[in-house]
Amino acid sequence: MIADDEAPAREKLEHWLAEQPDMTVVGSVEDGLSAAQCIEECRPDVAFLDIQMPALSGLQVAAQLEPSVAPVIVFVTAYDEHAVKAFDLNAIDYLLKPYDGDRFARAVQRVRLRLNSREPGAAAVAMGRARVASCERLLVPDRERLQLIDAAAVEWLEADDNYVHVHAAGRSYLLRRTLQDLLSQLGEQRFIRIHRSTAVNLACIGSLTPLFKGDYEVHLHSGRVLRLSRRYRDALFARMGR
Repeated sequence: MIADDEAPAREKLEHWLAEQPDMTVVGSVEDGLSAAQCIEECRPDVAFLDIQMPALSGLQVAAQLEPSVAPVIVFVTAYDEHAVKAFDLNAIDYLLKPYDGDRFARAVQRVRLRLNSREPGAAAVAMGRARVASCERLLVPDRERLQLIDAAAVEWLEADDNYVHVHAAGRSYLLRRTLQDLLSQLGEQRFIRIHRSTAVNLACIGSLTPLFKGDYEVHLHSGRVLRLSRRYRDALFARMGR
């Protein structure tokens, strides 16, 4: 998959990738939201992401992915000294514009090697999250498209096998993510787990009502009532200063 807002840059990659016997381009898009949509729908093995794109940068796209299922990511950028140093330090694949056929061939060879590793896209996701404020906005599906919502508006998260229901402003969005990874992205400063399958935004808690055997009811400002398991009670009380 290729994402670059410059048509000549996309065409160049499409042409060179078409010459690779083991590669097929499944998508070629011009902005970050389309890139995230394409990754979600096509599940490519490799994504070439331009750093500077409308809507979402390549780093922001990477930051929204779950590390365990993320494709191998090759960042493409014009000269950016700080980004290149970060790529080198973290062993992240990148192409520096303008690049020639030899440099492209070396990048593709590294991609082939990385495809055989465990969680081949994890390092790029981690670096993306470290370099952008991935905890402030969350990419969620809304019918046939993706949209960004403010993380502060998320009231609570509910795990459902390999999916998470994100509840925000009276709506629910279903993400194909694990609860643990979503909490890792959003940060534990804002959210806390109150049950094995539930986490809540601390700012949304209105009151607590004790139940039997150490459990509590958690009343949100929105009127929603959740269950606090005694296993997570002490951690929540500590965060609330009780």
